[in-house]
Amino acid sequence: MLKRNVENFIGCESSYEEAELVIFGAPFDSTTSYRPGARFGSSAIRHESFGIETYSPYQDEDLTDYSVFDSGDLELCFGSAESALADIEERADTILNDGKLPLLIGGEHLVTLGAFRAAVKKHPDIHIIHFDAHADLRNDYLGAELSHACVIRRCHDIIGDGKIHQFCIRSGDREEFRFAEKHTDMHKFNFDKLEETVASLGNTPIYFTIDLDCLDPAFFCGTGTQEAGGVSFMQLLEAIETVCKANVVAADLNELAPNLDASGASTALACKITREFILAILKNKGDK
Repeated sequence: MLKRNVENFIGCESSYEEAELVIFGAPFDSTTSYRPGARFGSSAIRHESFGIETYSPYQDEDLTDYSVFDSGDLELCFGSAESALADIEERADTILNDGKLPLLIGGEHLVTLGAFRAAVKKHPDIHIIHFDAHADLRNDYLGAELSHACVIRRCHDIIGDGKIHQFCIRSGDREEFRFAEKHTDMHKFNFDKLEETVASLGNTPIYFTIDLDCLDPAFFCGTGTQEAGGVSFMQLLEAIETVCKANVVAADLNELAPNLDASGASTALACKITREFILAILKNKGDK
């Protein structure tokens, strides 16, 4: 049984036994290819969440009406990506095997691979819905196959063609886009075809991963690799609500680097998206 963290995300104060959704943080950014700082994202989101309310006027839902447990941040080895991924996988395994939904907060995007390895063991027919500025489909980055630039390619190694659905992608090398044409369901620049994709999946288990740099840097500049273009806060919120109507069984939110936005605006946005993400998942699970 997991113990509650000393400081929780606002409103997430249930016991582990009661909770349907369990938050855990992965403060890891050792493979970040440009500007580091995502290792501070999970703790910043938790700490700064007390600047927002538990109630969402967007969804007319309140975190205090649900049972959410915050198990805090893992202590990860910064010298070994595989060691860090193993620890993330172990925590996600525990949560999934106890019949609860893990919500991983990063951290750089590579942390997704650990949680996804756990999810695919529990749900072999799982699909991925991926929001990001970057394709993350490189086979390696400077010789390293475990990199935030390769995370979706590593997920593809596990589940193969036709099960990865990518949205908002606007950056990558040529080979990544050529790979996507043959192996993934990529939708560039925005959320076009998202509703149709979700409808086509029916009750298929979904791993939902959000890299916050899918947002336009005008809204979210506190991230390691900014990409001009992207979507607005409201577009992302509506897209999250759309995906969460489906059978989301595990999820993550990553790539806030709070040190790169001294105004705190990016962290405030990430806090609000985290609240909306939790509520969107749970209201569609019907577990109030």
